[in-house]
Amino acid sequence: MKNQDTYHISLNPKEMVIGAQMLFVAFGALVLVPLLTGLDPNVALFTAGAGTLVFHLVTGFRVPVFLASSFAFIAPITAGVAQFGLPATLSGLVAAGVVYMGLAALVRWRGQGIVHRVLPPIVTGPVIMVIGLALAPVAVSMATGTATGDYSGRAVLVALVALVATIVTALFGRGLLRLVPILVGVAVGYAFAATLGMVDLTPVREAAWLAVPAFVLPSFSLPAILFILPVAIAPAIEHVGDVIAIRGVTGQDYLAKPGLHRTLLGDGLATSLAGLLGGPPNTTYSEVTGAVALTKAFNPLIMAVAAGFAIVLAFVGKLGAVLQTIPGPVMGGILVILFGSIVVVGISSLVKAQVDLTETRNLIIAAVVLVFGVGGMAFSLGDFSLQGIGLAGIAGVVLNLVLPPTLGPTPPAA
Repeated sequence: MKNQDTYHISLNPKEMVIGAQMLFVAFGALVLVPLLTGLDPNVALFTAGAGTLVFHLVTGFRVPVFLASSFAFIAPITAGVAQFGLPATLSGLVAAGVVYMGLAALVRWRGQGIVHRVLPPIVTGPVIMVIGLALAPVAVSMATGTATGDYSGRAVLVALVALVATIVTALFGRGLLRLVPILVGVAVGYAFAATLGMVDLTPVREAAWLAVPAFVLPSFSLPAILFILPVAIAPAIEHVGDVIAIRGVTGQDYLAKPGLHRTLLGDGLATSLAGLLGGPPNTTYSEVTGAVALTKAFNPLIMAVAAGFAIVLAFVGKLGAVLQTIPGPVMGGILVILFGSIVVVGISSLVKAQVDLTETRNLIIAAVVLVFGVGGMAFSLGDFSLQGIGLAGIAGVVLNLVLPPTLGPTPPAA
């Protein structure tokens, strides 16, 4: 295998094309998050590109990953905007990036083991499951048309077409096509919805070809920060898994060089930068890791090319207008799989770690996290408020730290 230190020295024309393909792979998920949360997709493109460049500057262009919109923050952003407004919610997203930076400092000080001690699979697995389960009603409401006021059977039909197209591409697609099932599902669903008269292209005709993204600056809000902050727990531990995954693809130990503290710092800075400009938090994209495995394109500079393309596209006004015309049922059909997949990822992390859920201690942690998160448990004291996913994450961390190592197996039900 090529020495990692030589990757960033040069970039040939073929790798430039591969860089464009990497953005193509990430594009569907990248723009889906802002469309679901009411953020500007052009801003998300810009912050994904800028955040990816920041990450690579921090890590010395050693890790071939692309950073873009995180699905973990969909529910808290939506709820936060409704409760506190967008500028206040953005301050919470900036703070989420600071959590990553704090973890980076902790890892540098105490070593990688501290992350697994504070955030073991018994905590992160159920929290990840809660994120998917909490979002399930959103997928159904969009697929059935109730979210957009279209209660006709055509909404469900469009959602099913988008869903089937996504499934078929994921199962039977070949090469890079198999890595873009979201994009294919959106395209097929959009085309079908257009034949049913569900697409209004007026905004596209009125939009300018070139336009500065609608950046939004945050305004400090302690309640919004406390509301968003705990949600950063799950994506932070997911980051570790993503770094390990790309290590398995390239054969390079990124946990040692540049080091987990640097990758966490890069991710945190990218997320805070996104919040400062009005974009969704960033996370490393497993779809792009799959593309790296397929193409054997290990040069991290390729991701800088993808980032550059994302920044350029952010200033194409008509692109943002087209994205805004995607009917809700199209996205709803795809979200059935995406949000369900989040739940499965949480279950998978428990299985891979061989967590014994018959052990009383583990059962208590998982049960409290799931019920608090899915049930919408809330705790308030003055301006301080914790609820839903955030409260579930904090509860899981605290229980894991205070409960004794083992309480024995759970007694059988009477």
